[in-house]
Amino acid sequence: MRLCERGQLISAFVPVNLASAAQTGDWVSLKLFKHIAIVFTKGAGVSGEDPTITVQQATDVSGTDAKALTFTDIYVKQGAALNAIGQFTKTTQSAANTYTSATGGEEQATWVIEFDADELDVDNGFDCVNASVDDVGDTSQIGHILYILTEPRYASEPMPSAIVD
Repeated sequence: MRLCERGQLISAFVPVNLASAAQTGDWVSLKLFKHIAIVFTKGAGVSGEDPTITVQQATDVSGTDAKALTFTDIYVKQGAALNAIGQFTKTTQSAANTYTSATGGEEQATWVIEFDADELDVDNGFDCVNASVDDVGDTSQIGHILYILTEPRYASEPMPSAIVD
């Protein structure tokens, strides 16, 4: 299976200095996909300037009626050198729509948060997701978020867009 033939990749925001301002990711729609992986990757900064990722859901890609999208599981690769970390560690937290790591500022990191479309408040019309990262402080940390949408509801080529309703 080729990812681009069975899924969609969307930059929530491109690599940017996370110390310059809070970074709000674009909204994506899960109307045509059954699964999303939110992938946050960042370079090392300094201790005490730990990034916090926040996930929300909405009823359309403009963010209408945005509210928290809670999760408990986060898959983490984090350390002095990401290329030396072979496997993800599954981290479980109390249900929340944010995640941070006490050593997240000074280490390189890749965090993955995943949802199936039916985990959103679909009964009330919520089918869109976004993720954002707070301003980390004063020291440069380069980071970005990539959305990986998979399990399309309908096969097509090219894959449908997820940035429109």
